[in-house]
Amino acid sequence: MLDLVTPFQLPFMLRPLVLLLVLAVAAGTVGTIVNLRRLEFASDGLTHAVFPGLVIGFVVAGAGGILPGALVAAIVAALVLVAVARRTGTETGVAIVLTACFSLGVVLVSLRSEWAGQMESFFFGSLLTVTDAQLAISVGLVALAVAGIVATWRWQVLRAFDEQAARIAGVPVRGTDVVANVAVALVVVAASAAVGTLLVLAVLIVPAAASRALTRRVVPGALVATGIAALASWLGMAIAFAASSGGVQASPSSIVALTMLAAYLVALAVGAVREGALARRAIA
Repeated sequence: MLDLVTPFQLPFMLRPLVLLLVLAVAAGTVGTIVNLRRLEFASDGLTHAVFPGLVIGFVVAGAGGILPGALVAAIVAALVLVAVARRTGTETGVAIVLTACFSLGVVLVSLRSEWAGQMESFFFGSLLTVTDAQLAISVGLVALAVAGIVATWRWQVLRAFDEQAARIAGVPVRGTDVVANVAVALVVVAASAAVGTLLVLAVLIVPAAASRALTRRVVPGALVATGIAALASWLGMAIAFAASSGGVQASPSSIVALTMLAAYLVALAVGAVREGALARRAIA
């Protein structure tokens, strides 16, 4: 039977669980806005945009400079993305920013082949080695991201459903876009220590998508997304520990991401069954 309690009495299991639970709050707030505003591609672009920042941060200050470098790069990319998207369209702007930033990162890494190994944990995550310092930084970044979204929540929702109506209502659309993109950037950097940049999209996108399959109401949906992310994180970590104890070596961050995907599939099935029942009731 899967043990959901004992593993988390170990510090190296408790720290990443706490971080994942904090990220679950971001999944419910920031992730819901990403889903409503169809910012999944923009999130992908911002995930890759941190690449040159982490390389430069590592070159300047070693491992301790990775997160600060990534943070600066992510915020700059978020601001550039808003500016470029206004002129070229969102998808074109994201493609330009993604290509430019990722190409720059590849060029920087190619200058010193030994840097590639140092970047592995940033891309693929290193859940079990999360330190108290990394946890504190990540919690602070998530808090800023969530605070920004909560403070502009009504603007974000109105902007998501009708940009023209938002303008007429006096919503500062560009400022709202900046807040949304910077919030995504902050979560990307905060999650890098835990799930890695290549899996951060699972945190930002999957729980909110699963929630939308269960409810169309925005605030309840955000709460459901938070619950899904938290439960999937808890189960995923417990499964990873059980697998490791049984001699199966698997990436904890990947297992957590797969658990979120499993939750999404379950939510789709439940939503489909419920809609079918409602349709039959309406016909009857």
